Amino acid sequence: MGHGDNDPQTQPPEVEDRDESLKTGPAENGILVEDNVPQSAANAAEQVAEQVADSIFQLTINLPHKPHKIQITEQVQDIRQTITEFPDTFQYSCFHLEHKGQRINEFLELSDVNGFSPESELSLIEDPYTEKDARMHVVRLRELVNAAGDRTDTLLGISAGLSLHDSVSLQALKLGGKAPTDQISNGVHVLQDYDVDAPGTLDTLLLPAQGAPPKTVKAIALSPWNPPPHHLQQRGHLLYLQVTTNEGEQYQITSSVSGFFVNKCSNNKFDPFPRPAPKDAAAHSLLTLLALLSPSFNAAFTALQDFNNQKDPLSTFQLTNAIPASPWLVAPSTVALASHLADLTRSQESFLVGGMENADTLRDWNEEFQSTRELPRTTVQERVFRERLTSKLFADYDDAAARGAVLVARGEVAPLNPTEARDAQIFVYNNIFFSFGADGVGTFARDGGDAAARVATGKDVAGVRAVNQLDIPGLFTPGTVVVDYLGKRLVGQSIVPGIFKQREQGEHQIDYGGVEGKDVVAENETFVPPFRTLSKALRVKRHPVWDKDGQRHDLEGSVETKGLLGTDGRKYVLDLYRTTPLDITWLEANWAETSTAGGSDGHGYPHRMAGLRPELIESFWKVKMRDYVSGELDRRREAKLGANGGADEVGGAASDTPNTSGLYNGEGATGNHFVNENESSKAQEADPLQERIDISGFTFALNPDVFNGQKPQTPEEKEELAQDEKDVRASCEFLATQVLPELISDLNEGDVGFPMDGESLTRLLHKRGINLRYLGKIAHLAQEKEPRLLALRDLAEQEMVSRAFKHIANRHLRSLPAPFAASCLSHLLNCLLGRELNKNPTVEIDKDLRSMYPDADIGFEHVTPETIVSEIEGQVRMRFAFELTDAWSTKLKHLQLLREISLKLGLQLVARSYRFTQRTAPRSTGQATNGSPIDGQVNGHMTTSSKKKKKAADRSSSPASASSESSAQTLSVRPEDIVNIVPIVKDASPKSVLAEEALEAGRISIAQDQKDLGQELLLESLSLHEQIYGILHPEVARVYSQLSMLYYQLDEKNAAVDLARKAVIVSERTLGIDCAETILSYLNLALFEHSSGNTKLALGYIKHALELWKIIYGAGHPDSITTINNAAVMLQHLRLYHESRLWFEASLRISEEAFGKQSPNTATLLYQLAQALALDQDSKGAVKCMREAYNVYLAILGPNDKNTKEAENWLEQLTHNAVSIAKHAKDLQARKLRRVQLTPRVTLGAKPQPQVGQSSTDAANGADPRRRTSLDSRSIDELMRFIEGGGDPLKRTGPKNRSGRGNPKRRGGGAVGAAA
Repeated sequence: MGHGDNDPQTQPPEVEDRDESLKTGPAENGILVEDNVPQSAANAAEQVAEQVADSIFQLTINLPHKPHKIQITEQVQDIRQTITEFPDTFQYSCFHLEHKGQRINEFLELSDVNGFSPESELSLIEDPYTEKDARMHVVRLRELVNAAGDRTDTLLGISAGLSLHDSVSLQALKLGGKAPTDQISNGVHVLQDYDVDAPGTLDTLLLPAQGAPPKTVKAIALSPWNPPPHHLQQRGHLLYLQVTTNEGEQYQITSSVSGFFVNKCSNNKFDPFPRPAPKDAAAHSLLTLLALLSPSFNAAFTALQDFNNQKDPLSTFQLTNAIPASPWLVAPSTVALASHLADLTRSQESFLVGGMENADTLRDWNEEFQSTRELPRTTVQERVFRERLTSKLFADYDDAAARGAVLVARGEVAPLNPTEARDAQIFVYNNIFFSFGADGVGTFARDGGDAAARVATGKDVAGVRAVNQLDIPGLFTPGTVVVDYLGKRLVGQSIVPGIFKQREQGEHQIDYGGVEGKDVVAENETFVPPFRTLSKALRVKRHPVWDKDGQRHDLEGSVETKGLLGTDGRKYVLDLYRTTPLDITWLEANWAETSTAGGSDGHGYPHRMAGLRPELIESFWKVKMRDYVSGELDRRREAKLGANGGADEVGGAASDTPNTSGLYNGEGATGNHFVNENESSKAQEADPLQERIDISGFTFALNPDVFNGQKPQTPEEKEELAQDEKDVRASCEFLATQVLPELISDLNEGDVGFPMDGESLTRLLHKRGINLRYLGKIAHLAQEKEPRLLALRDLAEQEMVSRAFKHIANRHLRSLPAPFAASCLSHLLNCLLGRELNKNPTVEIDKDLRSMYPDADIGFEHVTPETIVSEIEGQVRMRFAFELTDAWSTKLKHLQLLREISLKLGLQLVARSYRFTQRTAPRSTGQATNGSPIDGQVNGHMTTSSKKKKKAADRSSSPASASSESSAQTLSVRPEDIVNIVPIVKDASPKSVLAEEALEAGRISIAQDQKDLGQELLLESLSLHEQIYGILHPEVARVYSQLSMLYYQLDEKNAAVDLARKAVIVSERTLGIDCAETILSYLNLALFEHSSGNTKLALGYIKHALELWKIIYGAGHPDSITTINNAAVMLQHLRLYHESRLWFEASLRISEEAFGKQSPNTATLLYQLAQALALDQDSKGAVKCMREAYNVYLAILGPNDKNTKEAENWLEQLTHNAVSIAKHAKDLQARKLRRVQLTPRVTLGAKPQPQVGQSSTDAANGADPRRRTSLDSRSIDELMRFIEGGGDPLKRTGPKNRSGRGNPKRRGGGAVGAAA
C-alpha cells in the first residue's frame, strides 16, 4: 500500500508556502512559541495513527453464496464499500452484517460491538429491497457489466477525467523491447531520432484507439410496463426490467422486495408474475440472475474484468469529490456519428437516480453546510469525520450549482422576477439561489458597472473560501460558487434563512455593516466577537466609517462586508469582496470615473475593484513584524551593553538583522502564520534574547475602506484616516519596489522554476501576492532583462492577449443565443489566429437558424482581423497598462494561444490539422481509429512513410471534416470544430487542516533526522488526505507528488515510484492531461523510474512530457534544459553515448538562447558536454568545450571559485591525455560494454524538475539555494580508464552524500556526477 508524495514538480504554491515556513501556534504570554505546534501536530498525527491502527481488522465474513467466506483487512467505515467492490461479492448491494446473530449498526465502531474481537466472524445477510435500493442496484449493475452507453452530461465535457498514463507506459515498453529494464534491445528506444526542436504533435493529447471491451449483455433497460400499478406495489413489486442477452433472448424481469425474477410479460401482454418451472429463474441479485439466463455471461464478465484490469484502477475509478478535468482537444472518434450508440436507459437514468418524484436529489444545502460546521471537533476522529463530510458536501454542492448555472445560462430556468431586466433577474433551482455577475441594480455604478460586479463576485468567492478555511466558531457562510459559461457569470448560493424576509418598518435588512451601499450602516454587538476574530486573521483593522448623515460607526470589517442574523439564529457573513484595501497606486495611475467597462477608447482601467491580494498583505505583515522584532532586539542589546559598560556583546556575533520571518504576532490563534524552524532555532542559539521578545505590543492591520469615499468629521478622525492611507500606500509601494523586482530577479537568476503557460504563471504571481493586472509591468521588466527573460516576456504578452480575447468573446457571447456560440467563437478565432490564412474570413451561420432569432444581436458578424487586433490592443492597454508592439499579431504562437483561449472559455475542439498560415500547418492528429498521426510525423521526428491518405479517409467520418471538404473558403477554425463548451467553476471549498498538520509534522520529523517517526507521520498524512478528500482529488495528487519526493530523498525508491505514478494519474484526471503540474509529475516519475533501474520507461515519460511541453509552451522552454539533461544522463546510463551527446548539445543550444553564452548556466552545460564528448571519443571537442566552460567561469566567478578550479583541472587533464585517447582509439572501439550499476543516487546529474517558482536546489534536496557548490569532482583518470577499457565512470566509490553538487545558479541539469 503506497503512501503520500512530495514532488517539487506538481507541488502547488499553497503547499510550497508550507515548505518555506512551518506552522506555529499562539504566543504564550507574549513569548514566541516555535516548537509547540510541530509537537502538537505530531501528537495529533500520532493520535490518528493509533486510532487508524485500532480501527483496522482482519475480518472473516460468511456469505450466503459462493465462495461462502472471504477475508478482508479494512477500516471499519470501509467494510461495506469493500464488500461491494470485491470481485467475489460484486452481486451484493442490499445487505447488513451480523455478529453472533445480532445485527450490527453500520454507524458504530466494531470495538463497540458486544463481544467482538479480531478473531470474530461476521455474517452477511441479504436484506429486502426498497424501490430506491432496487434503482441503485440497477444503476450499479449497468456500470459493472458495461451495459451503460455513452452519456451527454450537462456539466462534464467530452472525455472528462481522461488519463494517458497507461498508454504512455505501454508505448515506452513496446519500443524498448524485451531486454531488461536498464538495457535496450536492438538499439531501439523511445527517444531514437527524436527532434527536440520539432513542433509538438496533437497526438500527445489523445488516447490511442483501443479495442472495444467485451460485451456481457446487449441491453438492460426499464420495461415499458414500468412502474408497477398500485395493487402490485402492495405485493412488493418495485420495478419492471427488460434484458436482452448476448444470445439475442429477451427477458422481462420483475424487481421485488425479495429480489429479481423472470416474469411472464411480453411486449403486448402484462403478466408480471414468476414463470413456471423450469423457466422460473430468480435471484436476490440481478447479476446472479443474468448468469442463470445467459450461458455466455460468466465468460464475458470474466473477460471484461480482465480487460479492465489492464488499466490502472485510478484511471477508471469514478470521481466523486472533484469535477474531472475536461480536455480542450478531443479525438475525432468521440464526436463521430458512429460513436453515439443507442441506449434506451440513458434517458431513464434520471428516474433511476432520483426516483419518480426526484426527491432523492433535492437537498437543503444551507442547513447541510451549517450543521456540518457545527459538528464536534474535539477529538481527532471527530475532526476527521467532520472534514471528510465537509469535503464531500462541497463537492456535491459545486456539482449541483454548476449544473444549475448551465441551465440558467441556457434559459432553461424561469426567473423569480421575470419583469426585471435580464441582468437583475434571480433564479432558484435545486434549492440554490442564482444571480448574474452583473450590475443589474446599479450597486457598482460608480465603480465600473458590470465590470466591477463581475470582479466582485470572483473576489467574494475568494473571501468565502478564506472564511471557510479559518473555520471560526459561530460565524457561518452560505455555499458559494461562481460559474462562467457562454460569456455569462453566474453566482450560485445556498439560500440563507431569512434573507428574503421583509423586516418590520424601521428594521434594516442587514444586521451589521453597510445596508444600502455606504449610506446606511447597521451595528449589532453580537456580531463583533466573530468579526473581530475574522479581521485579525485577515489583517483588517477595526476602523470607523461614516453614514450619509455623518454619524460614526466603528466596524471590525469593511463597510461592504455584511452580517446577517438568519431566522435559524446563526450569524452569516456576506459580501466578502472587499477584505483587502484598494491598490491606490494602480488606480491613481489608471482609473478615472469617466472610464467605462469595455473601454470604448481603450484607456482607463475598466473598474475600481482593484484590491491588493491577501498574500501581499501577509508578506507585508511579516516585513513589519521583522522590523518590529529587530528594533526590540536592538534596544535590548543597547540596554545590556550599557548595563555592562559596553564590555559584553550579547550573543557574540549575533546578526544585526536577525531572521524573524514568519514569527507569530500573538494576537490570537488563526493557524495561518508560519515560522522557519531551522532558521529560527539557529537564530535563537545565536541570540537568546530572541526567545523572550514580547510581541504583544506589535499591531499591524490595514483599513480596507480607505480611498473609498469615507468622510471623517473631526481632526482626530482625519488624522487617523490619513495614517491608514499611508499604511495602504506603503503596501502598494512594497509591491512595486520589492515584490515585483524580486520575482524578476529570481526568474532572471534561474534560481526558481519557470512558468510554462498562463495557468502556471497565474499561480506564481498569486503566490507572490501579485495581481494579474501587473502582467504589463512584468513584461516590461522582463524586456529589460533580455535575452534571459525573453520567455517570460513572451508568456506574459500571450497571457495578456488571451485574457483580452476572453473579454471580447464574453461581450459578444453574453446576449447571444446558445446555438450561435460556435459560429461566434470560430469567427473570432479566425480573425485572430487565421488572419494569415484568410484575410477576410466570413461568418458561417445557418440561415434557417438565423431566421428563428430575428432579434438576436449578431454583432460578431462585423468583426474583422483588423478590428479584433485593434480591440485586443485596446483591452491590453486598458487592463494591463501595456502597449503591444506593432508586429505582435504576426509573432503569435498559434497553437499555444488557441489552447490558452480554449481553457479560459471552456472550449473543447476536435483534434485535427489546424492551419493558421499559408506556409505550414501545425503538426496535428486526425486519428479516428488507431491513434496514429496523419502527417507522417511520429515521436517528434519525420518518418519515411506516410499514412495521410488512409488517415484522411478515417477522418471523413467526422462531421467537421466533411464540412471542411465541402466549403469554398479556407478557415483555420470552423463552427463544427467547437464540439462543446464546458463551464468554468470557481468554488469556496476549504482545505483539510488536519491532513496538512500531519504532513507538516512528518516533514519536521524528517528534517530533525527522526526518519522512522517522520515516515509514520507521512503515511498517516496520506491516509488522512485520502479519507478526507477521496483518492481522486487535486489536493491528493499534490500530496502524492510531495511525498514521492520525500520518499525518494529517504531512498525509498519503490514507494517514491508508486506515489509519483499515482500523482501523474490523479493530476491528469483532476487538473488536466496537459496541465503544468501534470507535466512536472511525469518528469519526476521519469527520474524515480530511472533511479529504480527502469530507464526505458523513464525515457518514455520524458518524451511524453517534452511533447506536452511543446504544446503548452513550444520548444525551448528554459526549464526544459533540466529535462533534456536528464534524458542525456539516462542515455549515457544505457551506453548510448553518441545520442547522449546530441541531447547535451540540444540543452546547450537552449541555454545559449535563454541565458546567453557568457553565463554560469551555459558554462555548466559546456562542462557536461565536454565529458559527454570524451565518452563519445571526441577528444578535440571535449577540450574545446571544457576550455570555453573554464573561460566563462573565470570571467564571471573568478579564479578562486570552486567551479573555475574544477573546470581548470579537467581542462589540464583532458589536454594532457588527448594523445593517449587517440592512441587507444582502437581499443576503445573494440571494448566490450559492461553493465552499468546504478548507485542509490541518480548518477551523472539527473535531478528533479523544480516546481514553478521553486528553487531547483530545494527540489533536489531542500538545501539553501544561495549556497554555491562545486562541479563534479570525479577524477579525469576515471573517465580515461573507462575510455581505455579499464573502468566504468558511472561506478562511484566516493561518499554518497554529495547531493546538490551542481551549480545552483543554473536552471540546467546538475553536473555530471551530481546527485539528484
